[in-house]
Amino acid sequence: MKLSDFDFDLPDELIATRPAQPRSSARLLVAQGDAITDAVVRDLPDWLRPGDRLVLNDTRVIPARLSGTRTRPGAAGEGTARIEVTLLEPQADGSWAALVRPLRKLREGEVVVFSDTLSATCESKEDGQARLRFNLSGEDFDAALNEAGAMPLPPYIEAKRKADARDREDYQTVWARRSGAVAAPTASLHFDEPLLAALAARGVDFTHVTLHVGAGTFLPVKVDDVTEHKMHGEWGEVTETAAAEIAATKAAGGRVVPVGTTALRLIETAAQGGAIAPFRGVTDIFIYPGFTFRVTDALMTNFHLPRSTLMMLVSALMGRARMMRVYEHAVEDRYRFFSYGDASLLIPD
Repeated sequence: MKLSDFDFDLPDELIATRPAQPRSSARLLVAQGDAITDAVVRDLPDWLRPGDRLVLNDTRVIPARLSGTRTRPGAAGEGTARIEVTLLEPQADGSWAALVRPLRKLREGEVVVFSDTLSATCESKEDGQARLRFNLSGEDFDAALNEAGAMPLPPYIEAKRKADARDREDYQTVWARRSGAVAAPTASLHFDEPLLAALAARGVDFTHVTLHVGAGTFLPVKVDDVTEHKMHGEWGEVTETAAAEIAATKAAGGRVVPVGTTALRLIETAAQGGAIAPFRGVTDIFIYPGFTFRVTDALMTNFHLPRSTLMMLVSALMGRARMMRVYEHAVEDRYRFFSYGDASLLIPD
């Protein structure tokens, strides 16, 4: 399999920079087998059956973009520098891995001040990243970060506009609970309370799992032979309760439908032993054509970047040729792409 097998032409104007309002008014492309139907997200209950189960990622996006200053007393010509930080993931020792720009202007041991209450010390620099230790922890850190930080919009949106106050709500799911993601599980952004109520009335069940989406989700594939690509790791958890609910749905003949590729990757990780089981840890599962799905029966997801691992994932579920037809239809019919774009419901044969 070559990287070019997952390429397609995408007009720049189809990249969404704001979500649909209300959330469930976004368009929904339903691909069921070879059939393609144009719908709206609020129609989702019509495409699901009583006893089906939606698997929802309850991660909460942190305001991971920070702007601060580094000061060197007495340093001629370079006393103060503006430092931009994007938090990547917490480390086991309480520090944070972060992207720092410009990294060359920050030395080990130096302090970056972000607000009256929040600052961080650079403990080390390696592989283009910094290890930062903040002056606060726990709830104090969360409160100070919420005050000083901005939402970490994807690079293809940041290239068009900066994050603003609207993104604090728009780039967060209505069920977000466990803080730790630096990117949203974007298929879930289409859900609002009326849609959740309609799905419950239809007899659809819900299970929450957690996968803290990292900045690595935006990393490009740099190898021509896609099987040689190494996936980034992300922390996730499928609790005993969640595993039991998913297993019960499978046993009863219902369909398990993850909302988003993050939820799918997590439950398929938890089912690598052959059946769904509790899981807690880091997953770097890479799903591409030829993968055997053990839990997933269908998938709700947004439209993905060309030549990305997520294009490979949906091609594994539906077949590459079929997905290329789906994306050709989406482009021709002017669906909106990427994180703030429209959605698809993929139901394989």
